[in-house]
Amino acid sequence: MRTTRSTTKGTTRSTTRSTTRGTTRKNPITVLLTGLATILGLLVLAPGAAQAEQRPAALATGLHISGGRLLEGNGNDFVMRGVNHAHTWYPTQTQSLRDVKALGANTVRVVLADGHRWTKNTADDVAAVVAQCKANRLICVLEVHDTTGYGEDTAAGTLDEAADYWIGLKSVLAGQENYVIINIGNEPWGNTDPAGWTAPTVAAVQKLRAAGFQHTIMVDAPNWGQDWQGVMRANAQSVYDADTTGNLIFSIHMYSVFDTAAEITDYLNAFVTAKLPILIGEFGGPADQWGDPDEDTMMATAQQLKLGYLAWSWSGNTDPILDLSIGFDPKQLSTWGQRIFNGANGIAQTSKEATIYGGGTGTDTQAPTAPGTPTASATTATSTTLTWTAATDNVGIAGYDVVRVNGTTETAAASSATNTVTVTGLTGATAYTFAVYARDAAGNRSARSATVSVTTSPGGGTPGVSCSVAYRVVGEWQGGFQGDITLRNTGTTALTNWTLGFAFAGGQTINNMWGGTPTQSGANVSVVPASYTATIPAAGSVSVGFIGAKGATNPAPTTFTLNGTTCTTS
Repeated sequence: MRTTRSTTKGTTRSTTRSTTRGTTRKNPITVLLTGLATILGLLVLAPGAAQAEQRPAALATGLHISGGRLLEGNGNDFVMRGVNHAHTWYPTQTQSLRDVKALGANTVRVVLADGHRWTKNTADDVAAVVAQCKANRLICVLEVHDTTGYGEDTAAGTLDEAADYWIGLKSVLAGQENYVIINIGNEPWGNTDPAGWTAPTVAAVQKLRAAGFQHTIMVDAPNWGQDWQGVMRANAQSVYDADTTGNLIFSIHMYSVFDTAAEITDYLNAFVTAKLPILIGEFGGPADQWGDPDEDTMMATAQQLKLGYLAWSWSGNTDPILDLSIGFDPKQLSTWGQRIFNGANGIAQTSKEATIYGGGTGTDTQAPTAPGTPTASATTATSTTLTWTAATDNVGIAGYDVVRVNGTTETAAASSATNTVTVTGLTGATAYTFAVYARDAAGNRSARSATVSVTTSPGGGTPGVSCSVAYRVVGEWQGGFQGDITLRNTGTTALTNWTLGFAFAGGQTINNMWGGTPTQSGANVSVVPASYTATIPAAGSVSVGFIGAKGATNPAPTTFTLNGTTCTTS
């Protein structure tokens, strides 16, 4: 989790019930240190591959590590695809586990507290969380959040205290090795002397093993989880070797430090080459004033290397730009949420249920039934909404793949976790033919549905029918600020290919934007959507965010129009 004392990318995070993105600004010294750490990491990790291959077989009590891979107790490979959920601050939002499962997740990382900094989650509460994970056929990663930023944030607890907390929970965790991974402590070291991370991490792992824990244990990196100085990378082999069972997995958190493809692929490949298990335990995508995380490369590389990823976070962030769902509502996914669940290499497309629940290859070989014939609605020049009767399966439907059919050729058009999707990126006055496949968690694919033919309109989108706009400043600094605009369709007809208009009153200018493309002439700004925000469903919303420049004042715009219609403001 990213908690900061402010919403800027600082080095510490707030003690509020929140998660904002905070990292360290890169400077020439940082770059030099990072380069040296990278070289050292390669030198240290290179011989580790041979060491990992020569280890005795790990104890296969349940989820375990073998050959640098996370496996289930039956030996099947398991790749985590899921999200983080802030349970300790929102203990009544228990339906969230059901909701993320319905969207296709196979794993949830659950925020807990050991009492050092936040109210302690009791053994009964943790047992209930595990039961909910199992009832919703999810693998449960449990983490203590009180350790966040130790060494830099004076409020943070230690890994040793976190280990004692886990030992106090042994009675409810023993026997759950097939379902539970123990993440000892979240981001357990800040940017102050990150080399101090190694010894306490080893000691905490060994303390849990001495107490009899056979679960797979997860350890987070220093530098607030982002390891930009390469300490975890350089010491990973020695930390791994300190675990007598070999059932240890490393977690890297990727935010704006990881804003280039080279940084992401280099880091992940170093561990894979060394046969040291790793996943992306947290990551963000929306940009801020410190950079723009390259979530596309994170997700694509994780899929290519068959590594797990867990997006931050389901809902409840102080900075809602990182909320995957708005107000814990699975029907109100944010732009970030749509990217994670329904985008390329997203959860709906790549997640496979754990075989302990009947998913995965080797236990479920029965394909789903074919979906019903899709019907088209709300067709515009560039998009159409398709809806079909849901398929059925002996275990459960994981998602649907929509294809464009041209003779005997099929082209992927969209993916969805439900039986409806909006296909975007179409050309006006053009005929298209679409069909749908269903797939289950084991990867079995149904027969193709019957086809539907759609002809897009000549051009333009639907006019603004009824709308409201919420504008807010996420954070400010000298000469700049980050803004967020939520557009809500309060009417009964989907809005498509919208254009948002407003004017700045304080001389502000937009430098870059996500979720839309701005055009600015003096004070006047016009925004057209990105492909994934092009349609605003009836009673739905989309968000765009931006980084701007400002002078001494930063007044908010007072009037917004959508497709020429003046919207209410909130």
